[in-house]
Amino acid sequence: MTVTAIESVAERVRAVVLGEGFGLCGVCPAEPSEHGAFFTDWLEAGKHGEMGYLSEHADKRLDVRRLIPEDEGGPARSVIVVADGYETSDIPAVDGEGRVARYARGDDYHKVMKKRLHAAADRLREMFPEHAFKACVDTAPIMEREHAARAGLGWIGKNTLLIHPRHGSYMCLGALVTSMPLIDDAAGPPALEPNRCGSCTRCIDACPTGCITPYSVDASRCVSYLTIEHRSSIPADLQPMMGDALAGCDVCQEVCPWNAFDESGDGARAKYRVPMPVRPAYRPRVTSLDVAEVAEWGEEDRRETVRGSALKRIKLPMWRRNATAVMHRKTTPGDEQENA
Repeated sequence: MTVTAIESVAERVRAVVLGEGFGLCGVCPAEPSEHGAFFTDWLEAGKHGEMGYLSEHADKRLDVRRLIPEDEGGPARSVIVVADGYETSDIPAVDGEGRVARYARGDDYHKVMKKRLHAAADRLREMFPEHAFKACVDTAPIMEREHAARAGLGWIGKNTLLIHPRHGSYMCLGALVTSMPLIDDAAGPPALEPNRCGSCTRCIDACPTGCITPYSVDASRCVSYLTIEHRSSIPADLQPMMGDALAGCDVCQEVCPWNAFDESGDGARAKYRVPMPVRPAYRPRVTSLDVAEVAEWGEEDRRETVRGSALKRIKLPMWRRNATAVMHRKTTPGDEQENA
């Protein structure tokens, strides 16, 4: 197949995927990660905390070609990366409430994205029955952000999040991994978006627990990890740093210049964010919760609140733990000294 023919097929594939309503879609070759040694060292240093699943299937995580085995038509040849934007309005929590991260305020993005990725995969299998297509939204061992950057959807910032020059970093990523060649070797991969972080260190400086160093995050200290993934007690020295974060944290994104809105309203200044359209499923259902009530929740209270939401990952003891930490956070330097 000629370069032109492959490009034509790739456009047809993108059209099918974008037809499912994703805000962004890019394609890149299925290639091994360039950060294998870093990832291995990061795991060995324990910076993944209790997220043991990150060390599972490391061979596939570091080489996406392995996600489609030979007996299913593999290896994988291409990765189709998609992104959904979500509501980003700043809705401060009132006194006595704990904040919920923006991505988790609406319906569970895993389900919202995967349903549409499966629909796109079904359509593509009809069009190209000789090829395999595998939908991935977080649960598969794949470096979504690295492939998204390779597909030209942005660059990986100092806080390790993907940043799009027009849409910022408030987005959820998914992918279709396929045995289909969509990038011709002669044409070369898509042009990479240059890293525009420059000398900015706002995300590093603002991080409540100091868990960010340039292009690396110590997840074991990250507030988002501590409130959602960490199952055991939150270390005493980190609890005062959590502020009013009840479920997740947006601080490093809130301070990022690339998440600033274009106040001109016409998208004329590329430095300012023009939000992607938000699907109705992502409209906020809950932005904050009364921490005194959460601390007294029973299981039925939890289930009623998290039904259909990504918040269901947080189990009842964790909700109570998080609420207690918010209620007892240290608010002033004097308090910190007194309670140390």
